[in-house]
Amino acid sequence: MTTLKRGGAPPPPPSAGKGEGGGRGAHRTAAQEKRERRQILFSRLDVKSSPYLFISPFFVLFGIFGLFPLLYTVWVSLHDWSLIGGNEGFIGLDNYVRLFGDAKFWNALYNTLGIFAIAVVPQLLLALFLADTLNRRLRMRNMFRMALILPYITSIAAVAIVFSQLFGTQFGLINYALEFFGVDPINWRGEKYASWAAIAVMIDWRWTGYNALIYLAAMQAVPKDVYEAAAIDGASRMRQFWQITIPMLRPTIIFTVIISTIGQMQLFTEPAVFDSGGAMAGGTQGQFQTVMMLVFQEAFRYGNYGYGAAISWALFVLVIVFSLVNSLVTSRIRSAT
Repeated sequence: MTTLKRGGAPPPPPSAGKGEGGGRGAHRTAAQEKRERRQILFSRLDVKSSPYLFISPFFVLFGIFGLFPLLYTVWVSLHDWSLIGGNEGFIGLDNYVRLFGDAKFWNALYNTLGIFAIAVVPQLLLALFLADTLNRRLRMRNMFRMALILPYITSIAAVAIVFSQLFGTQFGLINYALEFFGVDPINWRGEKYASWAAIAVMIDWRWTGYNALIYLAAMQAVPKDVYEAAAIDGASRMRQFWQITIPMLRPTIIFTVIISTIGQMQLFTEPAVFDSGGAMAGGTQGQFQTVMMLVFQEAFRYGNYGYGAAISWALFVLVIVFSLVNSLVTSRIRSAT
């Protein structure tokens, strides 16, 4: 046992010297700092890169199955590309020059815009009134709401069979009803505007309920206090609809208009099932052939993939133009309000 002199200091601990223990302590501290730096670096990389890793599968699949075929059609449209011979040579913009002088393309574009005009406007107006009706207190309201989506999930084959019977020239139910009122039978597939009306009915039957559910969901977000205050002030149901519901639903209405415009410019299914021949000719004289039907006919029936790709890109540009016009109208409406 060590004794201390009076007034003397205690001896230093053994670990404080230059022995082997002090070196190990210093080495342990450096390793810990290095480990902490590595953890901080990994945590920063995790925070910054994890969101991109989570969404990367979508962009990878979109690049393979969406972007690459889209860009490849540009290359195809610049070549004389057939089904049998494949790439038969670079022709530049000849397909696009042919497109502007092709009467079939302008007829298909005219049919597409005409069907769009007589189908979309009544469809959205009817969807608004249906949504407003189902937003009120009704018996079996949920059943009626579920029934709205039934046309959307109905098989296209069933739609073709039913509407072929309804719009039959000789034994169709629509012509039978018109004859009952003294109107001569209509050749629904042989006349241009009659075929437009028949296809518009098919489109409205299938998509009105879908848009009505979108409007109904937006109406559910409108505060009920606004309607109660308007009712106290003496506003009728119709006045509440035009002065409260429509302004509150303006963003949703603009959304449905844009989506309907894009969808109708690519109209294919309804006129394709209405065409009884199956040749995508849109009738004997192309009276209801749309642009997408012309693309299918040129590419898959005539084997002219280069010209079909050129028509597809012309349609793509038209969709972009209509979308820009809708955006311009939307900005004007928002600035006016």
